[in-house]
Amino acid sequence: MIASLEIRSKTQDEAVSKAITELKVSLEDLNVQVLEQPKSGFLGFIGAKEGLYKFTVIEKELSELEIAQQFVEGILKNSKIEAVVKVTQDNNLIKVDIEGKDAACLIGRRGETLDSIQFLTGLALNKINKDSHMRVLVDIENYRSKREESLVRYANKVAREVAKTKKTKKLDYMNPYERRIVHSALQNDKYVTTYSEGTDPYRRLVIEYKR
Repeated sequence: MIASLEIRSKTQDEAVSKAITELKVSLEDLNVQVLEQPKSGFLGFIGAKEGLYKFTVIEKELSELEIAQQFVEGILKNSKIEAVVKVTQDNNLIKVDIEGKDAACLIGRRGETLDSIQFLTGLALNKINKDSHMRVLVDIENYRSKREESLVRYANKVAREVAKTKKTKKLDYMNPYERRIVHSALQNDKYVTTYSEGTDPYRRLVIEYKR
């Protein structure tokens, strides 16, 4: 809904000042239309008439970064969580970093809630721009990097076990992001190979001894 306001005032400058205050925008965001010109009247006051001005807030097209930030901030507000949202872009990846200890509750078990927020943010971007090729990565208090380090350690540990026993090992269900981390960690391993089986959300990674 486009915000607009009509103001009667002696001068246009005075009307502009009132509009900026009431609509809480800057002058650059306002479109001004003079509906009635002011009249000074006889001797400057007899028969004087204020002018009538219409102000309309100019709608700006939000960038994908702004859309992502507003969407995530909306989730935090609805969850009554105080946190800072920082959005950056790295090529075709939009990174949304949420900073605030209270936001940790939105990570969920093994990042499941965080992944849901990430998925919904991506949908919000696609709804505005269906031709967008941007990907979204949402993180809270550097959870992703900590999780990645943990997965790499776990993958190497299991790989050594498979290399020793020569028995195939199936890992717990993982999302695509986590599977990529494990695949990448073991792609140059001399003794084991990795592949995925099953369908999401029950798709798991398999570590197998190289015959």
